[in-house]
Amino acid sequence: MRKRRPMSPRLYNPPPPMSEKDWQAQVVQLAGTFGWMVQHSRPAQVGDRWMTAITGNVGFPDLVLAHRTKGVIFAELKTEIGRMATAQTDWRDTLAGHVEWHLWRPSDLDAVMRRLSRAA
Repeated sequence: MRKRRPMSPRLYNPPPPMSEKDWQAQVVQLAGTFGWMVQHSRPAQVGDRWMTAITGNVGFPDLVLAHRTKGVIFAELKTEIGRMATAQTDWRDTLAGHVEWHLWRPSDLDAVMRRLSRAA
């Protein structure tokens, strides 16, 4: 009788972490699916630098979502380990008491879907 070769353990290779760019694309797609208007200021390459042309304070939330019946949302998007810069927390602290503001990470997908699908 032949001896069986010991089985090597199968290692689980988790998928790579979702980038902020991919996460944003997913949120924007979901927002469109549920009828939201979306505003995002994209950076552009100027010479050898990337810049977002703005007038005013830096750190404004990544997305502004607006719906005729579901409200207005200001959303900052981060990866699972991403941290907000001081300018972003200043915007959060200023907006959060007056408008609907969220910090959304890929692990918040279910909550994002629930919020975008329901009325304000």
